Amino acid sequence: MANRAATGGEQVRQSIRFGRIAGIPIGSHWSVLVIMLLLVWLLALTILPASAPGEPAGLYWLLAVLAAVLFMAALLAHELAHALVARHYGVRVRAITLWLLGGVSELDGRAPHARGDLFIALAGPIVSIAAAGGFAVLAAGASLIGLDPLVVAALVWLAIVNVVLGVFNMLPAAPLDGGRVLAAALWGLGLDRAAAQRVAARAGMVFGAILIAAGLAQVIVLAWLGGLWLALIGWFLITAAGAETAGTRLRETVGDLRVADVMTTPAVAGYAHQTLDDFAARVAGGSPHRSYPVLDIGGRLTGVVTLAQLGRVPPARRPTTRLADVQTPRDRTAVLDPQTSLVDAAPLLLAPGHRLAPVLDREQLVGVVCSGDLTRATELASLGVRPSRQQDSPSATTEGRAE
Repeated sequence: MANRAATGGEQVRQSIRFGRIAGIPIGSHWSVLVIMLLLVWLLALTILPASAPGEPAGLYWLLAVLAAVLFMAALLAHELAHALVARHYGVRVRAITLWLLGGVSELDGRAPHARGDLFIALAGPIVSIAAAGGFAVLAAGASLIGLDPLVVAALVWLAIVNVVLGVFNMLPAAPLDGGRVLAAALWGLGLDRAAAQRVAARAGMVFGAILIAAGLAQVIVLAWLGGLWLALIGWFLITAAGAETAGTRLRETVGDLRVADVMTTPAVAGYAHQTLDDFAARVAGGSPHRSYPVLDIGGRLTGVVTLAQLGRVPPARRPTTRLADVQTPRDRTAVLDPQTSLVDAAPLLLAPGHRLAPVLDREQLVGVVCSGDLTRATELASLGVRPSRQQDSPSATTEGRAE
């Protein structure tokens, strides 16, 4: 399923990046390991032995691993299709992340017209159905030339799950691809874009509730624990549909505002070589913030430090402990681009534990933004006022450069 950052949430930010395809960063959330292990276990012990009995146990496990890897590759192809079509329509793609319940394409912006939204939404299911057809052809060919029935069984399973992936995603309920197709169709037929998205989100909530009810009924009435998985998917749909609704409302309020419009600049920052006492006295003491970017001597971001982190260091050690020793490092720091829409930045800014996000333009710190900036922008927009950038104290910013 293709989700914007607005529905990707914390799962996306906890991902591990492992490369790029067509210039798009590809990552995986740790929960993918859970689904991989579950798939391998089910395939090796249940699905493949039932389809091709009498094979050595080691062969079942080998084919199970290969089939699970190919399924994840097909899932990545599904998301990559969304991303490439989105990029064709001028939508910036920040990353693709695989996680427990599918994939997330982090899109920054929206297609300019309903046709673009429609094609972006359709791209993933089309690729999944095409993959299913490809695996079906391979299964038929493998059977015709007399390959081991276990190979045929694995290919048939891959064909079936890709059909399920494509068809399930076409159900008309946001955030599924079918929900985006529904919203694009309603928009194209004359309904306001935001109203169309609200209709699709409501459908997502209803469908999610149906899945939860069906899953719990299977557990209670049939004593089948597999119903818990169905209920989990339903819960995710309701949660994501709620996020879609909130994002639509926020977009109606703040319009086309971007991070650059609301960030505080120049940013008050510390330097990695600064001692805690020096930073507290010369920088933090003259600033209203509780979190601060930390830069190296070349002005590149190395992480973020909070007053709470400083306070956990014993007073006797603060004159010799440097910010670099206590900061949250860059690879665990959420950062934003100044051109990111405020709507897409909202989930990050509102997430627990994210008090402040550095704003980087070509790896240079140009400002900071926090949840308070989002709240201020929303309240001003509701009054018909476009917010202006906030200015931090020049003296505090300059003091951050002290040795």
